[in-house]
Amino acid sequence: MALVILAAIGWFLFRDIASQPQAAVATPPAAVGVQPVTQKGVSRAFDFVGRIKAVNEVALRARVEGFLEKALFTEGQHVKVGQLLYQIEKIQYQAEVDRTKANIAIDEAELTNAQLQYDRSLDLSTRNFGTQALVDSNKAKLENAKGKLLFDKAALLQAQANLDYTDIRSPIDGRIGRIRYTVGNLVNPASGVLAIIVSQDPIYVEFPVSVRDLHIIRDARASGGAAGVLAKIDILVRLSDGQEYPHSGTWNFTQPRVDRQTDSLIIRATLPNPDGVLEDGEFVTVVIREKATEQRLVAPQAALQIDQSGYYALIVDKQHRVVQRRVKTGPNEGTDVVVVSGLEAGDNVIVEGIQKVRPGQVVKETILPRPGG
Repeated sequence: MALVILAAIGWFLFRDIASQPQAAVATPPAAVGVQPVTQKGVSRAFDFVGRIKAVNEVALRARVEGFLEKALFTEGQHVKVGQLLYQIEKIQYQAEVDRTKANIAIDEAELTNAQLQYDRSLDLSTRNFGTQALVDSNKAKLENAKGKLLFDKAALLQAQANLDYTDIRSPIDGRIGRIRYTVGNLVNPASGVLAIIVSQDPIYVEFPVSVRDLHIIRDARASGGAAGVLAKIDILVRLSDGQEYPHSGTWNFTQPRVDRQTDSLIIRATLPNPDGVLEDGEFVTVVIREKATEQRLVAPQAALQIDQSGYYALIVDKQHRVVQRRVKTGPNEGTDVVVVSGLEAGDNVIVEGIQKVRPGQVVKETILPRPGG
């Protein structure tokens, strides 16, 4: 009986111990990477969508009719001024040149004879051995011989020009496109374009600018320079893959008339293109940037998040808690973005591990190095 009682007491004691809640295991704070918001020298910039345009573009056409005998280039090849590109058959044009030269030789012989006949009749007339009618007749024959020679010399110029047109040469330095007519085809002035050549270096970029932005840019140039001198403005290009083009451009043309539909006008800049990176017709982002800089607050672009209310960033405060801040941003500055409001210098914004934390959560932050040091 005593054994039963002891067993019952032990069972009740074990049940009470097992039913007590065990101490919760502490979860370590989430690890995040942060970078500080800093002051940086930033120049004011404007972004526009632009299109690359060749300075020179030439459409090659046949000026005489004939069968193509040679195409002396490769599609996409860089060509030089005067380089021979096409040859049209020459036989009939060379024959026309030779025939005209023969006519000129005949004309010169006839002119010599007419001159002799005229001089002889004039001499006889002065000695009363000839009639004035004969002198006048020989004079007319002389002038006719001169006119015929001039006519055939003009025909020779045209024949020689037609012969020269059978050699189609490049009028500019540039890059040639695809072949429209291959060897053996009959071409003439009505055949259309044989190939297109576009110049490569330098090259234009054209972009529309609203009248409002143009006034801002002009005011910035006027206020940024010395008295009576406009401040220099860099015109930069960002390629479609986001890379900065290494050469800056020179603003050289502003369209003199505003488009009434868009209230904008076209600005053109010239860019060096020694490596042929920029292609005619390519879309790019044009950045007009002042040379003068001012200290602005910048934050890493990686810290920016967006929702229905706009942009925000998550920062880690001194108590290691996540805090959400609504921010208003300005232009991009490399991997950073200018912060107009919402953040302060020294704020540690989260750039890594954003997706695994929420406002109010305690985290363990690690300060990450900024690009470029």
